[in-house]
Amino acid sequence: MPEETGKKLFEEFPPVAIESWETKIKQDLKGEDYFKKLIWETIEGFKIKPYYTSEDLSDLEYLNAFPDEFPFIRGNRKAKNHWEIQQDIRVENVERANEKAQRAISRGATSIAFEIIPDSITTQDDFSLLLNNIPLEDIRVNFQTETEPVKTLAFLKTELETRKISGKNLTGSLEYDPLSYLATTGSFYPSEEEVFLISKELLENRKKYLPNYRMLAVNGKHYHNAGASTVQEIAVSLALGNEYLSRLTEMGLSIENIGPAIQFNLAVGSNYFMEIAKPRAIRMLWAKITEAYGLLSHESSKIYIHSTTSDWNKTIYDPYVNMLRHTTESMSSVIGGTDSLTVKPFDSTFRNSDRFSERIARNTQLILKEEAYFDKVADPGAGSYYIESLTDSIAAEVWKLFLTIEDKGGFIEAFKAGFIQKEIEETAAKKDKQIAICTKTLIGTNQFPDFNETIKPNIDLNRIKSKYSIPKNAVARPLKLYRGAEEFEKIRLKTEEFAGKKPVVYLLTYGNLARRKACSTFSSNFFACAGFNIIEGQGFPTVNECVRDCLDHNPEIVVICSSDEEYQQIVPVIYSSLKGKAITVIAGFPVKLVDEFKKVGLKYFIHKKSNVLETLKDFQKELGMK
Repeated sequence: MPEETGKKLFEEFPPVAIESWETKIKQDLKGEDYFKKLIWETIEGFKIKPYYTSEDLSDLEYLNAFPDEFPFIRGNRKAKNHWEIQQDIRVENVERANEKAQRAISRGATSIAFEIIPDSITTQDDFSLLLNNIPLEDIRVNFQTETEPVKTLAFLKTELETRKISGKNLTGSLEYDPLSYLATTGSFYPSEEEVFLISKELLENRKKYLPNYRMLAVNGKHYHNAGASTVQEIAVSLALGNEYLSRLTEMGLSIENIGPAIQFNLAVGSNYFMEIAKPRAIRMLWAKITEAYGLLSHESSKIYIHSTTSDWNKTIYDPYVNMLRHTTESMSSVIGGTDSLTVKPFDSTFRNSDRFSERIARNTQLILKEEAYFDKVADPGAGSYYIESLTDSIAAEVWKLFLTIEDKGGFIEAFKAGFIQKEIEETAAKKDKQIAICTKTLIGTNQFPDFNETIKPNIDLNRIKSKYSIPKNAVARPLKLYRGAEEFEKIRLKTEEFAGKKPVVYLLTYGNLARRKACSTFSSNFFACAGFNIIEGQGFPTVNECVRDCLDHNPEIVVICSSDEEYQQIVPVIYSSLKGKAITVIAGFPVKLVDEFKKVGLKYFIHKKSNVLETLKDFQKELGMK
């Protein structure tokens, strides 16, 4: 321990000027381009620096706000970081849904959301059975309904009267979102005029009977699950929310009645720090939007955010990896200050989840609360130079896109004109390309697959493939909701279904040990993504021995794994020996030899710049997989 000097700890260490950091970085780069090597450009189009300092925060005015202070960037809670642990339950059978809800509550859930399927609840008795033994005053109770909000609300009011429960004691949401119904189906139900009349009726009932209930929803998660960027998800969500504010104030409702009645349902993806910044940015911008309507109190500017872990990045192969994805997503959502959170079961993309997967999903949140203490500190990301700067960058880009949508007439007009779809589809195409060339990794799908895995019998093939159509009565082209892994999964499924036999890929290894090993490892992962059977050669000392062993395994594809220096000598010999017996592939791209090899008939080279998805499709076609 140093002698007592009367100095504070950090006074022992002199500050380091940014110029000194930059000089040191440039020295370490040894002449390489600083911007290409260390500056990362997000898919949203803004740049991320390799480090941030207090100087990056000097112009951020909102940093002086405390938690629960306008513009609420630091959240709606003054002290702790409490959030509701929600479980979503699809109501197909009322009795089973009630049983599942009771089980979830007894095991830690503090919020239940019932997804009401049309005609699943037809009578008051059905509704009462659904809520049997559910402690309505102790937990949040939510109903997700696209077409039956008025009937659901009537059932709820009657249930409260029967139980003699005051509506003031009920918290939760009805989650009526006709504009997201437009986004996902291309049409209004029943009509554009009627959906706002229904919305007005719901809000008037809220004011009279359920003052703490949120009647309208903004389902930003749909835009995320269509491939939108973080900026697009927030901007479109804000435009949708502003459409409700604008249309309903024109119908005579006050902003104090509308704002607190809206719940924002956002997805949370795997871009860890971006997802921490996302709820912080949308809270600030929503406060800014609602303030423009002439609020009497900033209390009505508070946004309620419900987060749901992403569907877009979940996979059916190596499905337990989904648990890890859900965990990081949950962490970033909680650190960002979500008000409630649904962690979807890891198997929800390909089957009806069982008790085990639902329990693991709940326990993910319980661990964050009870063992990791994430609920103890309000806005734990506050003061982080990176997170604060990222929040500001996201907010700036969101505001630009939001204003563009407003200039086009608002959400409805921009969606009818196809502007929103086009913006999201362009981003989705970029993401798809990144997955195809493996610069964006989905572990177990386009990188590091489980070589021996096959689709299990309990997987519902009808659920794993996205369906897209445009109804005849559509007023706009709907969003295409899908998962990023689907195209790779289709390739692997096609292999599994091909005459009951997996094509054999033989890795013919020869020469330089380090180089051939690197090539064989790369090639193994490459072809295992299609579910092919991989056999690695033993690296015999002569080419003839390598070829003999290769032919003994009767492969459909042979990948030559060696060094550029050795390719010139061995490739012609190997190719002539295998011609007509197997497809010959070279691991790597020996630039000086490519033209020469192509002249003799070689056409396949696999390397780090390959489009893995399209190349695997080509191999399947050559092998007769239709």
